[in-house]
Amino acid sequence: MKIQADVVIVGTGVAGLFSALNLPLDKQIIMLTKADVQSSDSFLAQGGICVLRDENDYAGYFEDTMKAGHYENRKESVDIMIRSSREIIEDLVACGVEFEKENGEYIYTREGAHSRPRILFHEDITGKEITSKLLKQVQERDNIQILEYTTMTDIIEAEGICRGVYAVNKAAEELELHAEHTILASGGIGGLYEHSTNFPHLTGDALTVAKRHGIRLEHLDYVQIHPTTLYSKKPGRRFLISESVRGEGAVLYNKAKKRFVDELLPRDVVTKAIREQMEKDGTEYVWLSMEKMDKTEILKHFPNIYKHCLEEGYDVTKECIPVVPAQHYFMGGIWVDSYSRTSMERLFAVGETSCNGVHGANRLASNSLLESLVFAKRAARKITAAYGQKEKERK
Repeated sequence: MKIQADVVIVGTGVAGLFSALNLPLDKQIIMLTKADVQSSDSFLAQGGICVLRDENDYAGYFEDTMKAGHYENRKESVDIMIRSSREIIEDLVACGVEFEKENGEYIYTREGAHSRPRILFHEDITGKEITSKLLKQVQERDNIQILEYTTMTDIIEAEGICRGVYAVNKAAEELELHAEHTILASGGIGGLYEHSTNFPHLTGDALTVAKRHGIRLEHLDYVQIHPTTLYSKKPGRRFLISESVRGEGAVLYNKAKKRFVDELLPRDVVTKAIREQMEKDGTEYVWLSMEKMDKTEILKHFPNIYKHCLEEGYDVTKECIPVVPAQHYFMGGIWVDSYSRTSMERLFAVGETSCNGVHGANRLASNSLLESLVFAKRAARKITAAYGQKEKERK
């Protein structure tokens, strides 16, 4: 089955959705997702989204991002992300996204490795709030079609140029989706791991396809482990205990209920400390305590975490919970430039699938949603400019 479109987008997380929303209304866009539209990791993001609070915060934000990334970050990309952050927040608010406020002013929270609070949030389901509002906007556009349960199997290449993608749907029908421009936004690699916070169907398909076509890849060994997921012997995805919990005062204990690490150090450092402590204690987890935090604040800021832990038999307002590190985020991926262009003409990559160098060797907390949105918009702008140039040449 051959289908013609102007732009094909693989993935319906925030990167794919925001790309679609920033493309011209007169262009036909087809989006495909491997599962249903709700099953993207963007829906799972708890903590929040970073934003440059003011010019006085620029140096601190830049340094925090670089330091967390072990100074292997691409400086140009970090600068672009930070400088674009206010504009992105304004875009999200225009789409109906709501962030926590007090007396009409935004409330900022803090997470590990941040030198000051600069994270906007919506309870402890910020990803769901943002992604659901973007999805609603996309579903209202007549020029955008979403194909659920449709898996990309390859890209269509002609004379070194990407011309769309091959895919297969739930009915096992093979599709040829031809397009002038293609955006890969298919998420991370968590499905390849036994313990991960990711959905299991996220298995790095775009990387496999890129390698097959000789498309440049970068830092495939840069995998982030999140320090605190709820320990469980049940199979499947691990439930994330947001870093913002530690940012608001939760502490880590060993088996003797003694603190053993500064909880606000970068994720890789905290993860290493937890693993060493588990080995020393001979345990499969360490304890996370929210007991000293105000109960009202817990119920207001972390209602989803409170509810889930209660369902697992833990009341976080009264007792510690067992936590363990798990695979969480992929900093490497398909190499892209500052406009999300890959090494193949007319092929773009955005979100966790791509590697624009923002995160370096280790992602700073709550930079992922922002980075995805910033560079998704830049990809859409570049494609829009290409169409504009084409129209100009016709005249």
